[in-house]
Amino acid sequence: MPHPPIYLDNHATTPLDPLVLEAMMPYFTDRFGNPGSTHLYGWEAGAGVEQAREQIAQILGASPQEIIFTSGATEANNLAIKGVAEAYLAEGRHFITVVTEHSAVLAPLQYLEGFGFSVTYLPVDGNGLLDPQDLISAIRSDTVLVSVMAANNEIGVIQDLKTIGQICKERGVLFHTDAAQGIGKIPLDVNPMGIDLLSFTAHKCHGPKGIGGLYVRSRNPRVKLAPQIYGGGQEQALRSGTLAPPQIVGMAKALTLAVENQTTEQAQIRELRERLWSQIATLPGIYLNGHPYQRLAGNLNVSFAGVDGATLLAALRQEVALSSGSACSSTSLKPSHVLKSIGRSDQLALASLRIGISRFNTQAEIDRVATLITDTVTCRYQ
Repeated sequence: MPHPPIYLDNHATTPLDPLVLEAMMPYFTDRFGNPGSTHLYGWEAGAGVEQAREQIAQILGASPQEIIFTSGATEANNLAIKGVAEAYLAEGRHFITVVTEHSAVLAPLQYLEGFGFSVTYLPVDGNGLLDPQDLISAIRSDTVLVSVMAANNEIGVIQDLKTIGQICKERGVLFHTDAAQGIGKIPLDVNPMGIDLLSFTAHKCHGPKGIGGLYVRSRNPRVKLAPQIYGGGQEQALRSGTLAPPQIVGMAKALTLAVENQTTEQAQIRELRERLWSQIATLPGIYLNGHPYQRLAGNLNVSFAGVDGATLLAALRQEVALSSGSACSSTSLKPSHVLKSIGRSDQLALASLRIGISRFNTQAEIDRVATLITDTVTCRYQ
């Protein structure tokens, strides 16, 4: 029986850690109650939810009441952006973001533009980084929110959240960050970073799919949000709907494991990335996309001049699972807006590989993938 492909698409999703599954199982079986029910089964499920809320709050330097559970980072981004838009209508209708954001941020902002809101899309440099001076220049008297992702989902670039947060704080503007790719992999602390709203999810960090959350600052300033899902009033009436204790407990376990081992684990993952890069860096026509070191430890994004991207992926697919961009747009034949934003041509953007390395990858796998890429690309030049 053939071996399954080597999995290197960890920016799309990650395999569930067995320790996370172990933590989740009791909430599928014995503690199956609705956390809103006022009996033993509900209390047991509710206790698990609240313990998870405390664990996640501690990871972010927040208070438990500032954590709102959602179905994932996409919903959290929509709640943050559209929730602020409705709640702060009297203060202003101007938003600021970056051209390399995920569609879960860009799409709700484009939706708001259809209702008369104004959005400024800031450029990035050739490495994918935002220039803080561009942000300063873009802030207006009617600006209500700045949204800049913590770490890019395609090229892994890590933005300077602390500087961005300081700029926003000094000017009385709310700061939101999409930390779906960053949480568990880079240090995040909402107070020194000046973050007012932070979206996160579990499945990019060896947790379950279908669960995420939004940090909402409760003081200095207290952030107002308009609910986007109405119903039974769960989650402080900001996100109604029956909570999912197995997923919530699993998310807390996954994030706790990641943060407890962050320094050691990310160093090991970085070594694997550098091992792979060192073996393919001299290939003809290769380009590294994104900042060479201010990026997620497990991210490697490369393009190849003169190579057809679809053919390259097809040639690798049987032995290695990776992608050419965001999983949300992987079926699109359009060049990545992220790669275009850092100056790559359509050809280079279409001939890119997004490689995501996790704690479960091995040196043997990395060496095998390096050989596969080398052989495949070399063949295209012969």
